[in-house]
Amino acid sequence: MQYLNDLIHNRMLITAVLGWAVAQVVKTIIDCGINKKINIERLVGSGGMPSCHSSTVCALCVGAGMEYGLDSSAFALAAILAIIVMYDARGVRRETGTQAEILNQMMDFFRLHENGEFKLEFNQEQLKVLIGHTPFQVICGAVLGIVVGIVSMNILP
Repeated sequence: MQYLNDLIHNRMLITAVLGWAVAQVVKTIIDCGINKKINIERLVGSGGMPSCHSSTVCALCVGAGMEYGLDSSAFALAAILAIIVMYDARGVRRETGTQAEILNQMMDFFRLHENGEFKLEFNQEQLKVLIGHTPFQVICGAVLGIVVGIVSMNILP
């Protein structure tokens, strides 16, 4: 039972989870405002504005810095993790989304032209396009994570 108690009193873990949760709620609200309907998938899905990847790792980084100091190994690990995650969210994951969009267009093209010449069978559903983030979404997520990190580290016991 001590493990559970330790887990729920881990300020850095709670701060990182709050960074993720706040970003997901903000993302859902923004999506609802743009599309004029609630999309529950946005509460847990990747991609979109702001980047919950950035928000989570930046909140963790702030937590480590405030808890252990900027000269600590914990802060160094969190900072490097944040850099890698944000680079990946903007780079590799964004490119994957772009490729998925092109592949979806190609599958739609062949489905529309099944006149005997282009009869290709695809057993694949549409690929998920909203995977990565634009640089602006990553920056907004980072700023949100920093704010959530500062607030939660000052509020949590």
